[in-house]
Amino acid sequence: MERELEAVNRFAKTVLTEEQVYIFSVRLCDNEVDRDLERFAAEALETLGELFVGKSGIFDHQWSARGQTARIYRTEMVREPSRVTVAGDPYCWLKGWAYLLRTEKNADLIAEIEGGIKKEVSVGCSVARRVCSICGAEAGTCTHEKGRTYGEQLCFTELKEPTDAYEWSFVAVPAQREAGVLKRFTQMDGGALLQKQAALGRKYLQELRKEVTRLAMLADDGVDGTVFAGVAERLEEPELLELKRCYEVRAAKRFPAPPQLRQRTAAQAGDETAFLV
Repeated sequence: MERELEAVNRFAKTVLTEEQVYIFSVRLCDNEVDRDLERFAAEALETLGELFVGKSGIFDHQWSARGQTARIYRTEMVREPSRVTVAGDPYCWLKGWAYLLRTEKNADLIAEIEGGIKKEVSVGCSVARRVCSICGAEAGTCTHEKGRTYGEQLCFTELKEPTDAYEWSFVAVPAQREAGVLKRFTQMDGGALLQKQAALGRKYLQELRKEVTRLAMLADDGVDGTVFAGVAERLEEPELLELKRCYEVRAAKRFPAPPQLRQRTAAQAGDETAFLV
Protein backbone atom coordinates (compact mmCIF):
# COMPACT_ATOMS: atom_id res chain seq x y z
CA MET A 1 0.00 0.00 0.00
CA GLU A 2 2.91 2.35 0.67
CA ARG A 3 3.95 2.28 -2.99
CA GLU A 4 0.37 2.92 -4.11
CA LEU A 5 0.08 5.93 -1.81
CA GLU A 6 3.37 7.26 -3.10
CA ALA A 7 1.99 7.11 -6.65
CA VAL A 8 -1.32 8.69 -5.59
CA ASN A 9 0.41 11.54 -3.79
CA ARG A 10 2.10 12.64 -7.01
CA PHE A 11 -1.30 14.14 -7.89
CA ALA A 12 -2.26 15.50 -4.46
CA LYS A 13 -1.33 18.92 -3.06
CA THR A 14 -1.26 17.56 0.49
CA VAL A 15 -0.01 14.14 1.57
CA LEU A 16 -2.90 11.66 1.64
CA THR A 17 -3.04 8.71 4.01
CA GLU A 18 -4.53 5.24 3.57
CA GLU A 19 -7.56 6.28 5.62
CA GLN A 20 -8.25 9.22 3.28
CA VAL A 21 -8.27 7.44 -0.07
CA TYR A 22 -10.22 4.63 -1.71
CA ILE A 23 -8.26 2.80 -4.40
CA PHE A 24 -9.67 0.50 -7.07
CA SER A 25 -8.72 -0.74 -10.52
CA VAL A 26 -10.59 -0.58 -13.81
CA ARG A 27 -10.42 -2.32 -17.15
CA LEU A 28 -10.25 0.75 -19.39
CA CYS A 29 -10.16 -0.74 -22.89
CA ASP A 30 -8.89 -3.73 -24.84
CA ASN A 31 -8.04 -4.89 -28.36
CA GLU A 32 -11.28 -6.78 -28.95
CA VAL A 33 -13.86 -5.59 -31.48
CA ASP A 34 -16.49 -3.60 -29.56
CA ARG A 35 -20.20 -2.89 -29.98
CA ASP A 36 -19.40 -0.09 -32.44
CA LEU A 37 -17.38 -2.52 -34.55
CA GLU A 38 -14.15 -0.74 -33.65
CA ARG A 39 -11.10 -1.80 -31.73
CA PHE A 40 -7.80 -0.42 -30.48
CA ALA A 41 -4.63 -1.86 -31.93
CA ALA A 42 -2.34 -3.37 -29.27
CA GLU A 43 0.28 -0.66 -29.77
CA ALA A 44 -2.47 1.96 -29.38
CA LEU A 45 -3.27 0.55 -25.92
CA GLU A 46 0.38 0.99 -24.95
CA THR A 47 0.20 4.67 -25.87
CA LEU A 48 -3.14 5.13 -24.13
CA GLY A 49 -1.60 3.70 -20.97
CA GLU A 50 0.73 6.68 -20.85
CA LEU A 51 -1.95 9.20 -21.81
CA PHE A 52 -4.49 8.10 -19.20
CA VAL A 53 -2.23 8.58 -16.18
CA GLY A 54 -3.59 11.58 -14.28
CA LYS A 55 -6.94 11.67 -16.12
CA SER A 56 -10.24 12.16 -14.27
CA GLY A 57 -13.08 9.72 -13.89
CA ILE A 58 -16.53 11.27 -14.49
CA PHE A 59 -20.09 10.13 -15.32
CA ASP A 60 -21.54 9.47 -18.78
CA HIS A 61 -18.84 11.53 -20.50
CA GLN A 62 -20.40 14.75 -19.17
CA TRP A 63 -17.47 17.16 -19.12
CA SER A 64 -18.14 19.07 -15.92
CA ALA A 65 -15.92 19.70 -12.91
CA ARG A 66 -18.89 18.81 -10.69
CA GLY A 67 -18.75 15.27 -12.02
CA GLN A 68 -15.08 14.62 -11.29
CA THR A 69 -14.93 11.66 -8.94
CA ALA A 70 -11.64 9.83 -9.27
CA ARG A 71 -8.23 10.02 -10.92
CA ILE A 72 -6.03 7.38 -12.54
CA TYR A 73 -2.57 7.33 -11.00
CA ARG A 74 -0.98 4.40 -12.88
CA THR A 75 -1.71 1.96 -15.68
CA GLU A 76 -0.49 -1.42 -16.91
CA MET A 77 -0.88 -3.49 -20.06
CA VAL A 78 -2.26 -6.97 -19.33
CA ARG A 79 -1.65 -9.66 -21.92
CA GLU A 80 -3.58 -12.94 -22.17
CA PRO A 81 -1.80 -14.92 -24.89
CA SER A 82 -4.07 -17.93 -24.41
CA ARG A 83 -7.07 -15.86 -25.51
CA VAL A 84 -7.56 -14.84 -29.13
CA THR A 85 -9.58 -11.87 -30.39
CA VAL A 86 -12.10 -11.90 -33.24
CA ALA A 87 -9.28 -10.53 -35.38
CA GLY A 88 -7.18 -13.59 -34.55
CA ASP A 89 -4.43 -12.01 -32.45
CA PRO A 90 -3.57 -12.43 -28.72
CA TYR A 91 -5.95 -10.58 -26.40
CA CYS A 92 -4.65 -7.69 -24.27
CA TRP A 93 -6.20 -4.90 -22.25
CA LEU A 94 -5.33 -1.71 -20.42
CA LYS A 95 -5.68 -1.75 -16.66
CA GLY A 96 -5.81 1.46 -14.66
CA TRP A 97 -5.59 2.14 -10.93
CA ALA A 98 -7.71 5.02 -9.69
CA TYR A 99 -8.29 6.74 -6.38
CA LEU A 100 -10.99 8.90 -4.88
CA LEU A 101 -11.27 10.58 -1.50
CA ARG A 102 -13.16 8.98 1.36
CA THR A 103 -15.53 11.89 1.92
CA GLU A 104 -19.18 12.01 2.91
CA LYS A 105 -20.00 13.04 -0.66
CA ASN A 106 -18.23 9.97 -2.09
CA ALA A 107 -19.60 7.47 0.45
CA ASP A 108 -22.51 6.43 -1.80
CA LEU A 109 -20.25 6.04 -4.83
CA ILE A 110 -17.82 3.86 -2.88
CA ALA A 111 -20.73 1.71 -1.69
CA GLU A 112 -22.00 1.38 -5.27
CA ILE A 113 -18.54 0.35 -6.50
CA GLU A 114 -18.25 -2.18 -3.66
CA GLY A 115 -21.72 -3.52 -4.42
CA GLY A 116 -21.05 -3.88 -8.14
CA ILE A 117 -23.58 -1.21 -9.15
CA LYS A 118 -21.09 1.30 -10.54
CA LYS A 119 -19.02 -1.06 -12.62
CA GLU A 120 -18.99 -0.37 -16.37
CA VAL A 121 -16.65 2.30 -17.72
CA SER A 122 -15.94 3.88 -21.07
CA VAL A 123 -13.02 6.00 -22.28
CA GLY A 124 -12.87 9.32 -24.09
CA CYS A 125 -9.86 9.77 -26.35
CA SER A 126 -8.77 10.77 -29.83
CA VAL A 127 -6.74 8.89 -32.43
CA ALA A 128 -4.88 10.02 -35.52
CA ARG A 129 -5.91 7.10 -37.71
CA ARG A 130 -9.00 4.92 -38.22
CA VAL A 131 -8.38 2.17 -40.75
CA CYS A 132 -10.37 -0.63 -42.39
CA SER A 133 -9.45 -4.06 -41.05
CA ILE A 134 -9.84 -5.64 -44.49
CA CYS A 135 -7.71 -3.43 -46.72
CA GLY A 136 -5.94 -1.02 -44.36
CA ALA A 137 -7.37 2.07 -46.07
CA GLU A 138 -8.57 5.03 -44.02
CA ALA A 139 -12.05 4.27 -42.70
CA GLY A 140 -14.78 5.50 -45.01
CA THR A 141 -12.57 5.68 -48.08
CA CYS A 142 -12.99 2.08 -49.26
CA THR A 143 -15.97 -0.06 -50.27
CA HIS A 144 -15.83 -2.43 -47.31
CA GLU A 145 -18.70 -2.20 -44.81
CA LYS A 146 -18.30 -2.58 -41.06
CA GLY A 147 -20.04 -5.68 -39.74
CA ARG A 148 -19.86 -7.62 -42.99
CA THR A 149 -17.66 -10.66 -43.42
CA TYR A 150 -15.29 -10.89 -46.38
CA GLY A 151 -14.14 -14.46 -46.79
CA GLU A 152 -13.57 -15.35 -43.13
CA GLN A 153 -12.63 -11.84 -42.03
CA LEU A 154 -14.98 -9.52 -40.17
CA CYS A 155 -14.80 -5.91 -41.29
CA PHE A 156 -14.26 -3.44 -38.46
CA THR A 157 -12.41 -0.18 -37.87
CA GLU A 158 -9.04 -0.31 -36.19
CA LEU A 159 -8.12 2.71 -34.05
CA LYS A 160 -4.46 3.65 -34.27
CA GLU A 161 -2.00 6.28 -33.04
CA PRO A 162 -3.82 7.83 -30.05
CA THR A 163 -3.10 11.53 -29.69
CA ASP A 164 -4.94 12.34 -26.45
CA ALA A 165 -6.91 10.79 -23.60
CA TYR A 166 -9.62 13.05 -22.22
CA GLU A 167 -11.33 11.12 -19.45
CA TRP A 168 -12.91 7.82 -18.45
CA SER A 169 -16.52 7.56 -17.36
CA PHE A 170 -18.86 5.37 -15.41
CA VAL A 171 -21.58 4.45 -17.90
CA ALA A 172 -24.58 2.14 -18.09
CA VAL A 173 -23.58 0.42 -21.34
CA PRO A 174 -19.93 0.69 -22.44
CA ALA A 175 -18.96 0.29 -26.09
CA GLN A 176 -16.38 -2.26 -24.98
CA ARG A 177 -18.16 -5.23 -23.48
CA GLU A 178 -15.63 -6.00 -20.76
CA ALA A 179 -14.60 -2.50 -19.69
CA GLY A 180 -15.31 -1.84 -16.05
CA VAL A 181 -14.27 -1.84 -12.41
CA LEU A 182 -12.20 -4.84 -11.42
CA LYS A 183 -11.31 -4.96 -7.75
CA ARG A 184 -10.43 -2.30 -5.24
CA PHE A 185 -6.87 -2.24 -3.90
CA THR A 186 -6.71 -2.61 -0.13
CA GLN A 187 -4.85 -4.36 2.65
CA MET A 188 -7.92 -4.19 4.86
CA ASP A 189 -9.60 -7.56 5.29
CA GLY A 190 -13.34 -7.96 4.75
CA GLY A 191 -14.17 -8.02 8.46
CA ALA A 192 -12.33 -4.78 9.16
CA LEU A 193 -14.04 -3.11 6.20
CA LEU A 194 -17.48 -4.15 7.44
CA GLN A 195 -16.65 -2.86 10.90
CA LYS A 196 -15.62 0.51 9.48
CA GLN A 197 -18.78 0.78 7.39
CA ALA A 198 -20.92 -0.18 10.40
CA ALA A 199 -19.23 2.53 12.48
CA LEU A 200 -20.02 5.13 9.83
CA GLY A 201 -23.64 3.98 9.75
CA ARG A 202 -23.95 4.25 13.52
CA LYS A 203 -22.48 7.75 13.47
CA TYR A 204 -24.97 8.84 10.81
CA LEU A 205 -27.95 7.49 12.77
CA GLN A 206 -26.70 9.09 15.97
CA GLU A 207 -26.52 12.52 14.31
CA LEU A 208 -29.93 12.01 12.70
CA ARG A 209 -31.50 11.14 16.08
CA LYS A 210 -29.98 14.25 17.67
CA GLU A 211 -31.36 16.46 14.88
CA VAL A 212 -34.86 14.96 15.14
CA THR A 213 -34.86 15.50 18.92
CA ARG A 214 -33.76 19.11 18.47
CA LEU A 215 -36.49 19.80 15.93
CA ALA A 216 -39.14 18.14 18.11
CA MET A 217 -38.24 20.41 21.04
CA LEU A 218 -38.39 23.46 18.77
CA ALA A 219 -41.78 22.45 17.39
CA ASP A 220 -43.40 21.67 20.77
CA ASP A 221 -42.53 23.13 24.18
CA GLY A 222 -44.18 20.14 25.81
CA VAL A 223 -41.62 17.68 24.48
CA ASP A 224 -39.23 16.34 27.09
CA GLY A 225 -35.88 16.17 25.30
CA THR A 226 -34.54 13.32 27.41
CA VAL A 227 -37.64 11.18 26.95
CA PHE A 228 -37.86 11.91 23.22
CA ALA A 229 -34.15 11.10 22.73
CA GLY A 230 -34.80 7.70 24.32
CA VAL A 231 -37.69 7.09 21.92
CA ALA A 232 -35.55 8.17 18.93
CA GLU A 233 -32.90 5.61 19.90
CA ARG A 234 -35.38 2.85 19.03
CA LEU A 235 -36.19 4.26 15.59
CA GLU A 236 -34.42 3.50 12.33
CA GLU A 237 -33.64 5.74 9.36
CA PRO A 238 -37.04 5.68 7.53
CA GLU A 239 -38.99 6.67 10.67
CA LEU A 240 -36.38 9.25 11.66
CA LEU A 241 -36.40 10.90 8.24
CA GLU A 242 -40.20 11.14 8.29
CA LEU A 243 -40.19 12.67 11.77
CA LYS A 244 -37.46 15.08 10.70
CA ARG A 245 -39.58 16.23 7.76
CA CYS A 246 -42.70 16.71 9.90
CA TYR A 247 -40.93 18.57 12.70
CA GLU A 248 -39.10 20.82 10.24
CA VAL A 249 -42.47 21.97 8.90
CA ARG A 250 -43.92 22.51 12.36
CA ALA A 251 -40.84 24.35 13.63
CA ALA A 252 -40.85 26.60 10.57
CA LYS A 253 -44.50 27.53 11.20
CA ARG A 254 -43.81 28.25 14.85
CA PHE A 255 -40.68 30.28 14.20
CA PRO A 256 -41.13 31.82 10.75
CA ALA A 257 -38.12 33.57 9.29
CA PRO A 258 -38.40 37.38 9.63
CA PRO A 259 -38.99 39.18 6.32
CA GLN A 260 -35.89 40.70 4.83
CA LEU A 261 -37.81 43.81 3.65
CA ARG A 262 -39.75 45.67 6.34
CA GLN A 263 -42.20 48.54 5.94
CA ARG A 264 -41.20 51.87 7.47
CA THR A 265 -43.13 53.26 10.41
CA ALA A 266 -44.09 56.89 10.62
CA ALA A 267 -41.20 57.46 13.01
CA GLN A 268 -38.86 56.08 10.39
CA ALA A 269 -40.23 58.17 7.55
CA GLY A 270 -37.13 60.29 7.41
CA ASP A 271 -34.75 57.36 7.89
CA GLU A 272 -33.30 56.29 4.54
CA THR A 273 -31.93 53.03 6.03
CA ALA A 274 -35.36 51.54 6.74
CA PHE A 275 -35.44 49.48 3.53
CA LEU A 276 -32.08 47.77 3.91
CA VAL A 277 -32.13 44.15 2.70
